[in-house]
Order: sequence, then C-alpha cells, then structure tokens
Amino acid sequence: MMNKKNIKGLTLIEILIGVAITALMMGAMFASYSVVNNSYNQVTDKAKVSRSSRDIVGMIIKDIRLAGFKYYYGANDEGIEQFHDLEHISGSESDRTVDDSHDPIIVFKDTLGYSTADNADGTSEPPTRHQNHPDQCCDQIRIVYGDFVKADDQKYKKYRLTYYALPMSKNENDKYYGIYKAKESWVKNDEYERGAWISTCAECYKDQLVRSHLVDMEFLLFDENGKHLFNTETQTYPRPDNISSVDLYRIARIDLRLSFRSKKNFYRTVGTDDKPRLVLGLGSDKAAAQYKDKFLRDSTVSSVTVRNIGIE
Repeated sequence: MMNKKNIKGLTLIEILIGVAITALMMGAMFASYSVVNNSYNQVTDKAKVSRSSRDIVGMIIKDIRLAGFKYYYGANDEGIEQFHDLEHISGSESDRTVDDSHDPIIVFKDTLGYSTADNADGTSEPPTRHQNHPDQCCDQIRIVYGDFVKADDQKYKKYRLTYYALPMSKNENDKYYGIYKAKESWVKNDEYERGAWISTCAECYKDQLVRSHLVDMEFLLFDENGKHLFNTETQTYPRPDNISSVDLYRIARIDLRLSFRSKKNFYRTVGTDDKPRLVLGLGSDKAAAQYKDKFLRDSTVSSVTVRNIGIE
C-alpha cells in the first residue's frame, strides 16, 4: 500500500495565490505594453502628418520657382522666331477677366474650389472659378510659366498650375479639406482664336487630389524690401483686376503654411474652453483657430524666393 505522507503537491490555496500573482504580472505587462504602444502610435502618427506636410510643401516650392519662367524671344532650331502670339496682358481688353491672366503668381485669400477653363460651348472666356467661403480656409495660388514642347503643333506653351482646397468631411462638426491641383495650357488656334486656358492637353489635368485632411493653406507675398503685399483696403493680394496689379511683378518671396490633422484620434481627452488646441496663422490678420476634439494638428512653414519675376 502507498504511503500518502510521501506524496508532494500544491494545495488549492497555493494554486489560487499563484494564479493571482500571475494575473497581476500579466496585467502590469499589458498596461506597460499599452502605454508604450500608444506612445509609439502617437509618434508615428505625428511623423506621418509632418512628413506628408513637408513633401507637399516641397512640391509647391518647386512649382513656385517656375513662376514667370519663359524662353527668350529669338530664332531656334525649330525655325520659330517669336512667341509673342501667346502673350496676353490682363486688362488690355474689357471683356477679359482675372481668369485669363498670364501673370506669374496670383493668390486668392480664403478661397475654396476651382473650375478649370474648359467651356462646354467652346468659347474662350473661362467661367467663374472661385468663391469666398466663411470658414476662412484656404488660400488658392495660381502659377504661370512658359515651356518649349517640340512634339506639339504649338511649340511654345504657357502653363498654369493651381493649388486649391475643397471640403472633404461629411460632418459639419469635423471640418477638413483636401488639397487639389490642376494644370492648364494656354492655346491659340482656330477654335480659340483669342487664346484660352484649357485642361484637355495631353500633359494637363484637373481636380487631382494631392493630400486629404488639410486644415488650412496660407500664402503671404513679400516684395524685395520685405514689405507684405496684402492690400488692407481691398482685402486682397496683388491681382490684375485691381490697382495693386503692378505689385504682381514685385513679388520676391512667398511664405507658406500648410496645416494638417491626423486621421484618427491622437489625444485621450478633448480640449476645453479654457485650454483649446490652437493652430496659429502666419499673418497678423490670421487669428488662431481653436479646436476641442482629440485630433492632432500640425503645421509646416517655409519660405521660398522666386526666381523669374521682376519689373522689366
């Protein structure tokens, strides 16, 4: 017969104590993992927002440096002697508008939306393209430059690049936008005898989404002396349909700011009336926007010197 006194084991109380200690250890490990994982996700989300902002700012800077570029008049290996047939001076004809402009850079303050100049009836007068919006978002910039294309019937071309914003959110309490880009070409032919901007050329496009979850896009224009070229009386930047149009060729530097928000909640708690989360603007007339949700908002600010603009 087996002697029960020699059998070794654990009592129920000992097992329960071991389970409890293991549960406490696993809970502590899970809590530590959650903290580390949340911190990692926050750093990753912030890095994504910042990186995408820098990439898009770099794209816009590259295009801004094209503004005003053109080939000099003169003979070339294609036998073309002059390109002046593409020139159009804004305001020289009473029925021309700012939308016909060839001026190198035009900025529209707090303007949403943009319609490219493809008229359904084939006329050369483009439709109205911009509208003011009460959200104070976002500035629109148009960039015009010239280029030479051997393979096309119209060897010398002028292009217009436009960056603009459109609302993307479906919830009125959670407003964000998308940055869109359009590329148009100025043509003069039998269809457009007076010339017109079109977006149907082979290399053109319209309504191309560049990035979503935009909060604000801002451009400030300065001359060679560092003077801000914003007209406080008309509340506009220099443009060809007002008296400050001469300043269009004094633009020497552009400060730009892009602000984006995270796609998912970033903070654990919402902001309060006493401590809202702020997104600061560049200009003194741009008040800080206040938010009380859980999203992260990050801004990228840069300054670019234009290369090809100047009063002749």
